[in-house]
Amino acid sequence: MAKRKIDPSIWDQLSTLAWKARENASIFGKTKVGCSLITETGAIYTGCNCEHIYRSHDIHAEVNAISNMIVNGEKKFIAILIVAERDFFTPCGSCMDWIMQHGIEECLVAFENKENKRVIYSSKELMPFYPR
Repeated sequence: MAKRKIDPSIWDQLSTLAWKARENASIFGKTKVGCSLITETGAIYTGCNCEHIYRSHDIHAEVNAISNMIVNGEKKFIAILIVAERDFFTPCGSCMDWIMQHGIEECLVAFENKENKRVIYSSKELMPFYPR
């Protein structure tokens, strides 16, 4: 299956919103993370990481954005963008599980670092053997 195309202006909008959400992160560690996603209807939702003092109940930015989507009545998203001031990163396994569950098949998963270098994958590229 060919990778879905998202207009570059949409990626730029998701980037702006994810970096803005990142500013609100509540962390005890070193890495603030922001996230934004776009649904099948064109609605955009954001999230940031919210860390728990004992770290056992941290809420990752991806899960925060996805739960914001769900609470607003949306069910599926077509693309998600995660931002952080790190050279390279990917969602953890738990976040990928959320992405696979709530993203459309072959949704796009993008990462952007502090130099605004953006890398885009399909969810299937990141989790090729995930059961559907």
